[in-house]
Amino acid sequence: MNISTLLQGIASFAWIGFIGVLVTIFIRTSRNQPVKGLSTLVIVFLVAAVLLTALGAGLVFIEPDQMAVVVTVIGQGGIRQEALTAGLHWIVPFAERVERYSILNQTYTMSSVADEGQFASEDSIQVRTKDGQQVYIDASVIYAIDPLKATDLYRTWRFSYEDGLVRPQARGVIRDVASQYGVEEIVSSKRTEMQQGITEELTRIFSANNLVLRDFVLRNIRFSDEYALAVEQKQIAEQQAQQAKFVVESKKQEAEQARQVAQGQADAAVIAAQGAAEARLIQAEAEAKANQLLAQSLTPQLVQYQYVLKLAPGVQSIFIPSDNQFILPLPDTATTTP
Repeated sequence: MNISTLLQGIASFAWIGFIGVLVTIFIRTSRNQPVKGLSTLVIVFLVAAVLLTALGAGLVFIEPDQMAVVVTVIGQGGIRQEALTAGLHWIVPFAERVERYSILNQTYTMSSVADEGQFASEDSIQVRTKDGQQVYIDASVIYAIDPLKATDLYRTWRFSYEDGLVRPQARGVIRDVASQYGVEEIVSSKRTEMQQGITEELTRIFSANNLVLRDFVLRNIRFSDEYALAVEQKQIAEQQAQQAKFVVESKKQEAEQARQVAQGQADAAVIAAQGAAEARLIQAEAEAKANQLLAQSLTPQLVQYQYVLKLAPGVQSIFIPSDNQFILPLPDTATTTP
């Protein structure tokens, strides 16, 4: 309870007291009873009631979230040039009154969802894009009254600025800006650009009409049923194309992998063949070298000794008569020169 309300309450009790004293005086007078002292009391009540009523009517308390325009019969224009801000103020009783405005942010929503916006029914904005498609846009406009222009707002719109200004201007600007884009641009690449364009145009219009745009929210974009079906079919086709491309790439990778395996096996066979050939060559060279060394190490005596060993491996010694031929002829170890 603020002080002006309190004074008006006290003034009401003073008026009740004044009326009560007047009735008492009338009754006592009709019965020829003395009314001494009641006359003074009735004057006191009357003065108190008038003063308190005047004070209560003249004192105005403005809440912290409000501002007020003073409508007056004094002076020209009918409105004080300066609006009243939060706090206690004095106005001329019965010659002036206040019209209060909220300075809080206000939101106006236009939506296709019932009961989500200001309208209980479908209230989205229908837009025809530059490529002839129909889209439905849900949006919210967040705005506030310009504190420095409250008196101008009262002169122009009174309290009908939401229905007379915010709604029609927002819907018109959204249609105008969105119609400059194609449907694919609206939903993807240029959505932010479109939202920025709408925000700038609404900011200009609201400022010219004593309001401040706080924010513009592009809530949702919905297509017509026909276009939504076409988009869905396109997406399905693109997914199928991507799947086919994936299958082709997979087959290519499998073929490349098989080729690499075959190449690896061929390379391994070549390397193995080369290794075997080199091994045989080394073996042949070793055998030739061994034969060469063996040939160089042979003497007639060694040949005869080996010959004897082959004849009788168990013989420990042999006695041969001097100057007599051996039982079997010894091999000829002499080298014959052709």
